[in-house]
Amino acid sequence: MKERLKENCLIIGIGNSGRQDDGLGWAFLDEIKPLVDDNYTLEYRYQLQIEDAELLTQFSSVFFVDASKNNLQNGFKIETCKPSQNYSFSTHALKPETILYLTENLYQHQPKAFILAIQGYEWELKIGLTAKTSQNLNKALIHFSEFELNNCNIVL
Repeated sequence: MKERLKENCLIIGIGNSGRQDDGLGWAFLDEIKPLVDDNYTLEYRYQLQIEDAELLTQFSSVFFVDASKNNLQNGFKIETCKPSQNYSFSTHALKPETILYLTENLYQHQPKAFILAIQGYEWELKIGLTAKTSQNLNKALIHFSEFELNNCNIVL
């Protein structure tokens, strides 16, 4: 296992850019990439997998960024992610809370964790975000950039 770094942050963008607004997690990473320094690691995922629990052990903080079908005030929401043992019969749909639970229980590591949900509207097989979703992405990016980003000392 790799040595843990003191202050660093993992940002996982979850989604699929070939399904319209489901690509929000990836679009967020594309936009934030030129703005972050070496304290940040960006990972693109179609979905979370059990192996991601080990990945989290290398970071002091983690953001899970994903599209949401829920109606979100301001078009996005950031919330603290708490470990949860909830899982489905299949490992094809693991939630961030489950990955965090596995990280804590298998590796005794508890990174600060947050979920950034951005509201999407269309999910068809098509490349590109809808106009309304692009607006929500921009609002989420502005809000995210207002955080204290040095060494991932995130203040909500």
